[in-house]
Amino acid sequence: MRARRHIRRAGRTGDAFLVATPSGGEARRQREFGLAADYSGGVRIRIEGRDLPGRRAGVEADALRLGNVHVGVQRKAEVVDRVPADAAEATWQFDVTSREVDGLLDVGGPWVHGRPGARFLYLSWGAVTDDRFDMFRRAKLLFGDIPTDLLRAAHEGAGVLVCRLALTDAQGGPLCARVRPPHIAWAVQ
Repeated sequence: MRARRHIRRAGRTGDAFLVATPSGGEARRQREFGLAADYSGGVRIRIEGRDLPGRRAGVEADALRLGNVHVGVQRKAEVVDRVPADAAEATWQFDVTSREVDGLLDVGGPWVHGRPGARFLYLSWGAVTDDRFDMFRRAKLLFGDIPTDLLRAAHEGAGVLVCRLALTDAQGGPLCARVRPPHIAWAVQ
């Protein structure tokens, strides 16, 4: 069996975050005969956001409040558990599936986006009107930025994988793009 391998270096330790994914015909054969590895484990994740941009003074914060801007976590294509941009804090908690592939970890499920070796979570910003959410900005939290020992500990059941970050960018607006340490901190509790 041949498999394509995608490698993502994680943290400063140089440990590999690797995912093996079968190529075209091999993937079909694995599905047909039930040979594909399944996600047998799970990781509970809690994201704790502070310093939301709508709580500040100024024109940007006023526009966020008047525009009824919210931030939520993206589940597949839908943004759920939305919190107003002027809230004191925002907390999301959910489970992702996890599995070992050749001694390395992969994550999956409806909260996880991206190709193997480059998995991430989205925090999405948008204006809420009636029953609509018009997204205009997203923050990307990469699993490759999580220290490998923490991700493994959470996978092995040592506790909840906790992410802490400020949700306001340097210009006073909603945080967007890839969020990297030191602007994001991960721990297991």
